[in-house]
Amino acid sequence: MNILNTIAEAARERYERRKADMPLETVRRIAESRRRDFAFERAMRSADFAVIAEIKKASPSKGIISPEFPYLQQAFKYRFGGADAISCLTEPQYFLGSDEVFSVIRAAVSLPMLRKDFTVDEYQIYESAALGADCILLISPLLSEEQLADFLQITKSLGMSALVECRDEEQIETALKIGANIIGVNNRNLVDFSVDSGRASRLRDLVPKDKIFISESGISAPQQAIEIKHGGADGVLIGEALMRLDNPETFIGAVKNG
Repeated sequence: MNILNTIAEAARERYERRKADMPLETVRRIAESRRRDFAFERAMRSADFAVIAEIKKASPSKGIISPEFPYLQQAFKYRFGGADAISCLTEPQYFLGSDEVFSVIRAAVSLPMLRKDFTVDEYQIYESAALGADCILLISPLLSEEQLADFLQITKSLGMSALVECRDEEQIETALKIGANIIGVNNRNLVDFSVDSGRASRLRDLVPKDKIFISESGISAPQQAIEIKHGGADGVLIGEALMRLDNPETFIGAVKNG
């Protein structure tokens, strides 16, 4: 089993336990009372070139990225640096994320937030809305077309957006078919962790201009992001490179002004 499927299976097991602690109907009621207003998509569309800055303590490929992990301070730096949105990992086992970290940042920072986890159950979508997320991640290889369509419909009904992550032409076709407005291409292969920094650029023309196209991962320097910008992407999602910097504001500013 590859790492992507391993993480997804761990998520399924985790949410079976959570549903036993708090029923779906309870989480749904909370989510519906905290309906969002599509702030994430509006931020992506209003930016000349969007930067989604990620809060991430660790990853399966890199291990511990930020040992001290001053996540709230990092979020403030992202905001002051001009990021358009914040992505926050909440997957606990392989990325050492948590809902608590997400909630602390959500309470302190007004930027739209992507709750980045491995969505395999509708429960997670309602939970994300209850936590105040403006966007969730839907990873195309993990879900059937029917699941993607159902999850996207639930997401939209709660006033949230979904970043539908794809890796090839077929997955992009499916994302467009189900009505995805934000499509991301991950430059990192989550099976063997190899990075192909040109993957997103090669697939860009498959996504209509009225959709939002995000290049994800594998961006280690501002110039890479600037090249992606000039290649026609609408934005980038950057995690590890920013988490390793004392002054991520400088990196973000270089990208925004490049």
